[in-house]
Amino acid sequence: MDQFAQIIVGGVLQGGVFAIVALGITLVYRVTGIINLVQGGFCILGALCLYSFQSDLGWPLPLAFLAAVVATTALGALLGAATFVPALARLPNSSMLMLTAGLLTFINGLALVVWGSQPYAVEAFTGEQPVNVLGILVPSQGFWIAGITLIIILGIWYLMTRTTLGKAVVACAENPTAARFMGIDVARLTLFSFALAALIGAIGGAAVAPILSLQFDGGSFFTNAGFIAVALGGMSSLPGAIAGGLFLGIAEQLAAGYVSSLFANGLALALLLATLLWRPQGLFVAGRARRHDVRDELRVARSVIRPGARTVSVAALVLFLFLAALPYLVDPGFMSSLVITLILFIAVLGLDVLMGYAGQVSLGQAGFMALGGYTAAILATNYGVTPLVGTLAGMGLSLICALLLSVVTMQLKGAYLALATLTFGLLIDSLTVGLTGVTGGPSGLVGIPSFALGPFVFATPQEMYYLVLAIIVLLLVILTGGMRSGFGRALQAIRADQTAAAALGINVPRHKMAAFAICAMLASLSGSLFAFDFHFLSPEMVSTPRSFELIAMLVIGGEATLVGGLSGAALITLLPILFQPIALYKTMAEGAILVLAFQYLPDGMLGGLWRLIARSAAATPAIADGTVAERPSS
Repeated sequence: MDQFAQIIVGGVLQGGVFAIVALGITLVYRVTGIINLVQGGFCILGALCLYSFQSDLGWPLPLAFLAAVVATTALGALLGAATFVPALARLPNSSMLMLTAGLLTFINGLALVVWGSQPYAVEAFTGEQPVNVLGILVPSQGFWIAGITLIIILGIWYLMTRTTLGKAVVACAENPTAARFMGIDVARLTLFSFALAALIGAIGGAAVAPILSLQFDGGSFFTNAGFIAVALGGMSSLPGAIAGGLFLGIAEQLAAGYVSSLFANGLALALLLATLLWRPQGLFVAGRARRHDVRDELRVARSVIRPGARTVSVAALVLFLFLAALPYLVDPGFMSSLVITLILFIAVLGLDVLMGYAGQVSLGQAGFMALGGYTAAILATNYGVTPLVGTLAGMGLSLICALLLSVVTMQLKGAYLALATLTFGLLIDSLTVGLTGVTGGPSGLVGIPSFALGPFVFATPQEMYYLVLAIIVLLLVILTGGMRSGFGRALQAIRADQTAAAALGINVPRHKMAAFAICAMLASLSGSLFAFDFHFLSPEMVSTPRSFELIAMLVIGGEATLVGGLSGAALITLLPILFQPIALYKTMAEGAILVLAFQYLPDGMLGGLWRLIARSAAATPAIADGTVAERPSS
């Protein structure tokens, strides 16, 4: 009984941390309808700033705490004013979700540049000695966490129910368009909610700093935990966020105490998947939905400009000849990086089919890379299966998982679908780390052989380069034909308007399932080639941050272009290698480029080039027989 009580206390304290993050996510979602993935970044920034002000500058705790909160909130307000609020009026919800992911990546990179990769520890506010409460040992910092969490909850309750400002925020949450007609400055209140979320995250991060090992990428942990808590409690419910956070904390502590700490996170993710399937509105809400807002129809995906078939053919031939000659134009030591670029591009290709053509967001692409990579590597290394058969087995397993995930999540839309794919990716992350006897755990799987086709072994980087290039050419030929067929046109119709597509007789679920299956199998193929090229595979090589990196490659290169992702993959993969002094800034630059691409180059580099060419052609009068042809009126 004492052990159970001790576990419950630990769960409540951990759940309080999750609830703080979830409150910030829910607050922004209520006002904007956007899930704010950057929230965890504010938590880790608050904690790391507290460490610097207290340990490096020697400031007393109250002053260091206040300075950390002010600095983090100021940065949050700046990011909100410069990126989030301006983009909200013109980007679709899926793009806004990825913009906040880019902001999270930027903050993780900023933390890496400022604090490095080493972990930090902050002293407890009132000493390390636990307090005995009725025979239960409670960490002294636990009282601070509980007290600060209660203060935040009461403060938000008072703001929302007892102040004019809070009532205006509630009005924006109910119907932003109607609130605007009533004279409410929706943009300013949106910025206020974003800055308030940063304030909540900074306070929470600083409060829990003494009980955690602080690292630059800790923002992802906070975001994931808060994301799960919000989904469990109810996406737009503030009380649900609190209940979801506490429930998640207690569930994880019970799993760690009575099952295994290695699988505690996995069990929590499995619980989340079950919740999404059977009660997507959350476990602790009565199903009250956010009121309909016409803005949701206005923020639709941009139309995609595509060049003619002749232009594509010429460009493809030039690109192929350049790539074929590239190994003879670069230093041999650079070949491995080129191989990695092409391998990652295969995963980006699959993502382009799903996101670029079908308009469906997937945050779990790296999960399928892990499935394919580990399946092929384990079969080839431990059971003597040929690499080709292992690769096909990995693709088959990924196909089965994708179809099952598609079937069970078919009723989910928007943020819930993105959450389901993220949950899948996190669950695979947990399994690759926890199944030590199978995957090698955190240390990874070693001794993976080179890829081979019969007697042909691709053991050198140059041989692997041409193998992957041949695979890419074959895939591009198949996908180009597929995207120009009735299937591809159906996917584009679904991206534009699912309701209209269904009215035209398109089987929307079947086409979305097919796009997801293609996406998963190409990610699996990429993961297998990744393992055979490195001769080693570890969880961090195919973890959830890799999913965000793949999305960044696609967005930067250009969605719905097929080949555009290659330029994005090359930019993100090769630039830090070409310019070693800036390698430390890779993560921060990746996040910044993703955010800037959404704001100023939504078509990506290749898509922007096509749009520029199209505008130039439209602005140039046609000339025939020495006279200017009159353009038909619209």
